[in-house]
Amino acid sequence: MLDFPGAKAAFTSRMEFISPNAAEAVPCFRILDDLGRALDGSDIPEVDSSLAVKMYHTMVRLQTFDSIFYEAQRQGRISFYLTNIGEEALNVASAAALTKDDVVFPQYREHGVLMWRGFTLDEFANQCFSNEAGHGKGRQMPIHYGSEKLNYFTISSPIATQLPHAVGAAYGLKMDRKNACAVTYFGDGGSSEGDFHAACNFAAVLEAPVLFVCRNNGYAISTPACEQYKGDGIVVRGRGYGMTSIRVDGNDALAVFKAVSAARKLAVEQSKPVLIEAMTYRVGHHSTSDDSTKYRSGEEIAHWRSVRDPVLRFRRWLESNAWWSVEDEKELRGAARKEVISAMNQAEKKNKPPLSELFTDVYDTLPRNLLEQEATLRDTVSKNPPSLAPH
Repeated sequence: MLDFPGAKAAFTSRMEFISPNAAEAVPCFRILDDLGRALDGSDIPEVDSSLAVKMYHTMVRLQTFDSIFYEAQRQGRISFYLTNIGEEALNVASAAALTKDDVVFPQYREHGVLMWRGFTLDEFANQCFSNEAGHGKGRQMPIHYGSEKLNYFTISSPIATQLPHAVGAAYGLKMDRKNACAVTYFGDGGSSEGDFHAACNFAAVLEAPVLFVCRNNGYAISTPACEQYKGDGIVVRGRGYGMTSIRVDGNDALAVFKAVSAARKLAVEQSKPVLIEAMTYRVGHHSTSDDSTKYRSGEEIAHWRSVRDPVLRFRRWLESNAWWSVEDEKELRGAARKEVISAMNQAEKKNKPPLSELFTDVYDTLPRNLLEQEATLRDTVSKNPPSLAPH
C-alpha cells in the first residue's frame, strides 16, 4: 500500500491516467415528474397536508412578491430588485427541511428561505424601499435582507464570500456541541470563485456540519454552464474534497425536502459537510440590471416558465392528494396580492432614515474622519433645494 502522508492507495505497475470525464453523469434525485406525479417506486417523504399546504402558500407568496416588486422597480419606485421565479421550490422546500437553530448564509436569491422563517412582508418591503423602518436603515441596496433573530445572515453582493463564513460558523457550532448546522446557498457561478474551493476544503478537513446548497440554474449571471466548467456539474467536486454529495431536481419540492432533510441529519449527527447540487432554472432575468434574452432564447424561457414551473408541479401533487382545490387557489392568489400591495404601499409612505444613521452602529464614539465626513455631507445637503435634500 502507498504509505505517503498525503494519500493511501494500492501500488500498481500499470501506468494509467485518470480520465477527466466519468463514464456516466451523476444521476439527479427526483420524486415528482413535470406533471406533479410521483415516479414509480418513489419514497415520498413524511410531509403531511399541513406542512405541504404551508410550503405551497409560501411559494405562492414568494412568487407574488417577486412579480409585484419587479414591476415596482420598473416603475422607478425602488432602485433594484432580483426575483426567485423558477427557483421557488428550492427556496421553500430546503427551508422547510431545516430547523430554526440552523444558521443560514445566503447569496442573494434565497428570500424564500427567509420568508419561510417568518420574515414578514412589511419587513421585506421596508428593506426594499430603504425607509426608516428597514433593518438596514437605508444603508444597503434593496434585497440585501438579514435577520439576527431568524439566524439569517445579511446578504452582500460579492460572490461566494459567504461560503467560508458558513464553514467557520459550522465549526463553532461543532465546538459548542450544538444540535444545529450552518447552511449556505450559492449559484453555479459562485462555484468558480476561490472562496468556494477554500470553503469546501476547510469544511471537509475540519469535518464541519455545513450544507453547501448550489443553485445550478445554468447561467450564473450571463455565462451558460457549458462555458463555465468542463466537468459533470458541481456535484462531482464534492468527491475531490472528500465530501458527501448529491444531485437533486431543484424544481421538485418533495425531492429537495427529502434530500436536505437527509443531508442535515448527516451534518448534525455525524459532523460532516454535505454538498447539494440542485438543478433548477432561473426563469427571470438575473436582476433588474440584466436582459437575459441577450444570452438565451425567449422560447427556452417560456418553456421553463410553463412546462417546468416548480410551483405548478407541486400544486398538481397537492391536488392529486385532495389537499388543494381551484377555490383554494383563487383565494390564496387574491389574498397574497392584496397583502403584498398593502405592504408595498405602506413602506413607500414611510420616511427615509435621517442622515445621522449613515454613521452609526460601527463605533461607540465617532472618529474624527467620520465626523468630518458628516459635516461635509450636511454642508452639501444644505446647498441643495429642500425638495432634493434627504431627511
